[in-house]
Amino acid sequence: MSACVPARADSARTKHVHPPHSPPPGGPRRFRVAGADVSAAIAVFLIALPLSLGIALATGAPLQAGLVAAAVGGIVAGRIGGCPLQVSGPAAGLTVVTADLIQQYGWRTTCAITVFAGIAQLGLGCLRVARTALAVSPAIVHGMLAGIGVTIAVAQLHIVLGGTPQSSVPDNLIALPAQLANLHPADVAVSVLTLTLLLLWPRLPGRAGDLLGKLPAALIAVGGATAVAALTGLRLPKVDLPSWSSHALASLPEGPVLGLVAAVLTTTLVCSVQSLLGAVAVDKLVAARPALTGRVKRSDLDRELLGQGAANIVSGSLGGLPIAGVAVRSSANVAAGAVSRNSTMLHGVLVVIAALLLVPALELIPLASLAALVMSVGLKMVSLNHIRTVTRHREVLVYAVTTCGVVFLGVLEGVVLGIAVAVGVALHRLTRTRITHDDVEGVHHVHVRGQLTFLAVPRLSRVLHQVPHGADAVVELDGSFMDHAAYETLQDWQKTHTAQGGAVDITGRRPGTRISEPAEVDGCRCRPWTPWRNHQCERPSKAPAPGTDRRAAAGAPTGESPGTTTGPNASGLSGESGVPGAHGAPATTGGTGATDQPRGHELARGISAFHRNTAPLMRRELARLAREGQQPSQLFLTCADSRVVTSMITSSGPGDLFVVRNVGNFVPLPGEESGDDSVAAAIEYAVDVLKVRSITVCGHSGCGAMQALLGADPAGTRTPLQRWLRHGLPSLDRVPADAAEDGRERPRLAGRAPADAAERLCLANVVQQLEHLRAHESVARALGAGDLELQGMYFHVGEAQSYLLSEDTEGGVFELVRETNLTA
Repeated sequence: MSACVPARADSARTKHVHPPHSPPPGGPRRFRVAGADVSAAIAVFLIALPLSLGIALATGAPLQAGLVAAAVGGIVAGRIGGCPLQVSGPAAGLTVVTADLIQQYGWRTTCAITVFAGIAQLGLGCLRVARTALAVSPAIVHGMLAGIGVTIAVAQLHIVLGGTPQSSVPDNLIALPAQLANLHPADVAVSVLTLTLLLLWPRLPGRAGDLLGKLPAALIAVGGATAVAALTGLRLPKVDLPSWSSHALASLPEGPVLGLVAAVLTTTLVCSVQSLLGAVAVDKLVAARPALTGRVKRSDLDRELLGQGAANIVSGSLGGLPIAGVAVRSSANVAAGAVSRNSTMLHGVLVVIAALLLVPALELIPLASLAALVMSVGLKMVSLNHIRTVTRHREVLVYAVTTCGVVFLGVLEGVVLGIAVAVGVALHRLTRTRITHDDVEGVHHVHVRGQLTFLAVPRLSRVLHQVPHGADAVVELDGSFMDHAAYETLQDWQKTHTAQGGAVDITGRRPGTRISEPAEVDGCRCRPWTPWRNHQCERPSKAPAPGTDRRAAAGAPTGESPGTTTGPNASGLSGESGVPGAHGAPATTGGTGATDQPRGHELARGISAFHRNTAPLMRRELARLAREGQQPSQLFLTCADSRVVTSMITSSGPGDLFVVRNVGNFVPLPGEESGDDSVAAAIEYAVDVLKVRSITVCGHSGCGAMQALLGADPAGTRTPLQRWLRHGLPSLDRVPADAAEDGRERPRLAGRAPADAAERLCLANVVQQLEHLRAHESVARALGAGDLELQGMYFHVGEAQSYLLSEDTEGGVFELVRETNLTA
């Protein structure tokens, strides 16, 4: 038994003894807040304070209710919620809903409705249905926010002009001419000053602008307008915060039951959807931050619902506004570098301190300034970017109907109307299928645009039967869905048509579109840009006898026999190519008894597949590049090995890389008899004309040039290949037989030693060719000006992994590029 272990674990002597060989336990763990969270909390607090007062003003609630909601949202939702960096509080998206509730039921009943909405959110969170809320069409959400924004802006415009808003948008619009005729100059002046500061403060130029721009524009706008109003002695309505002792709390709801239930459902819907969408947006913002700012867990949406529900219960009970996730404050929190939920909670604590200690200062704020601030927030909710997005996705009708419904009918009515229109549009798209038939040079083209469902089967069957017996036919499917009824119709017609001597080619704009699975023996499974084995494949076929029909030679059934297949692939057409023999049976020379491939067969087959599948997707981008010219960002110099696909391993597209390939990825030294003008010219053109920002030299595993260098015979015949390999001799000198004979570190891979001498030489060759690059005049000049950087790269073919050279270490270490280090 070890001497360090007590003989009796339960003896009184050992009850308070710390573990052996360890320091005594310290005191209770101290609560610490990261510095980044403190600075982020201050930034969010400075934004939340004026906005909370402004939203309370816009709803017609007591101004203190906005502060209560901000504090509870920060502390309760921040502590319990599932999105650590989302800041909750009174949101502009809830302004219209809350204002309607206050006008209809009164403030105390509105607080009770908020409590019941929180209970409903707790129920939804326990049922784990948070993801279901994200199924709402973005066009409906954007339309709802736009409608709320319009309502807010129109209502606050009356306060900006010195008047009082009406209960609805139509009433506000009708009363606007009279309000314009009866302007209050002081209110208008303060509002204009607030809007001017909001607009100009983030755009201050120079270094001073960078420093001052860190202060929130909302705080500067309200603070500046308040200071000017106080110094000039303007007499206008200001914030009035009654004593906390007289603050109104929730009471039992009074009103019709159905109306109260609808109010609770509306509040629950708007609060939940806005909070969940905000949590998803915060995840995207956090993912886009540099990795150095700290890792934050992804949002737990069900827990976020629980947190929002608890916050609404507390806020409603304490006489606060309804709470939801707020986009402006959450974005500021992420941008300020917050790393945990402590920033959100600390911001809530600061709001409590301000509500208790800064009442005299808050009562100096003019109401017109807060109204201008909230009006600007409302206008920003009508996002042009959202409008462009829904236009691109052909959902303008859903967006417009939802917006108008919210403006003229109400939030719940507008959302329900938007959902109805969205469902109608989806059904219309599902049932709207265009089927056309054209005869082009004897080939009958049947083009199907849209989704093929049972509703389109009668039209599809009618058009297919317009194709004459024995004719060549091409069926083009331009859609992403086909139900079983349409599948059976198309397959049955194809079998019948091919049995009658016709040829059928079924194609689709989506790669891989097919009607039936390929045969196990002679099927072709190649698809562009999908996993493949050598990509090119051939289908065994016997030469046709003299006089045999060409369609029979291509595999069309002329009577079933062993090995004969039926279906779309029986005709030798797989949906990938329209040329004879492409991805099907090889073209033959009838009567010779031998199978003879036409010249350029594989090339033509690949080009045909490109024309059919890839070209339609790339044509617009290539047309842009043709107009604008090439503007690559880097020169990529690599080996001519066929296994190194530069665009694939760098996730690049047309126009991104200027590629130079040669055997061994060599960069011959300039100005020598042994130099190479071809490589030198490419380097000069890339650096001086194309203005590339980086040059990458990429070696790879299993390089034949490196193996040839290791086994080269100095006295051998000077063939062109051997003469070219002399450019690798300096690399060979860097790796002597005894790699440590001079005590220097050699280029290596991080985490493991080179697998063999060829890999060691390949790494040294990359480093050596980078030195050769620096000897080129254009490269040296660009490096000196700081306009160019050089990079070394090693690609392991068998592992499909890339390593980048880190020259900070002695000898050069190639570090593995990990997925977690990549940003989209």
